[in-house]
Amino acid sequence: MNKEVIQQLFPKKALITVAGTVGIGKTTFATHIANILGYHTSLEKVDDNPYLGKFYSDFKRWAFHLQIYFLAERFKAHKNIMDTPYGVVQDRSIYEDTGIFAQMHYEKGNMTKVDFNTYTELFNAMVLTPYFQPPDILIYLEGSLEKILEKIRTRGREIEKQTPIEYWKEMQERYNYWIKTFNHCPVIRINIDQYDLHHHPESIEPILKDIAQTMRQKDT
Repeated sequence: MNKEVIQQLFPKKALITVAGTVGIGKTTFATHIANILGYHTSLEKVDDNPYLGKFYSDFKRWAFHLQIYFLAERFKAHKNIMDTPYGVVQDRSIYEDTGIFAQMHYEKGNMTKVDFNTYTELFNAMVLTPYFQPPDILIYLEGSLEKILEKIRTRGREIEKQTPIEYWKEMQERYNYWIKTFNHCPVIRINIDQYDLHHHPESIEPILKDIAQTMRQKDT
């Protein structure tokens, strides 16, 4: 793959956001295409999260705290991206927090109505305003539940491996519903079976061309 040829298809500054359920391979995908495009990455902070481990052991006690933490971190990351002069590939969008995770925890009783309303009002005030610039494109990664569970086991995070399969199944279903109504920016849906970054890195080239074409259509 000729990186220079691919890079010429993309603007110098743009925000490409990669979305998809836990374990789908967002970080690997985002890092790989950022390297090809000469973009920077904005990756989700997991290891420094003070609530994540507590959350997996007690959903009801920590769901609201976790969602507020993620909202603040993603908003700060988005603002930093908008202030930079270069292109960025982002791991997970801020829209997923309210559209999937907060909604799920509220419906399952892990967040009270008061907490959910407070969270939603914060999200709306921060994100659903003319001052918040959405991504130039959102890449939605999807795949079978079996493949997702395999990836979760492979990366070996104990708190995820101990989480019931029903949780991951429900999350995948919620993601599939969410993406059907997402309309904040152009979307490209990619099945993880379409590429193999480890054994066939060239398989990403047609996907990058599709992304570039969709971004150009957005600007016309």
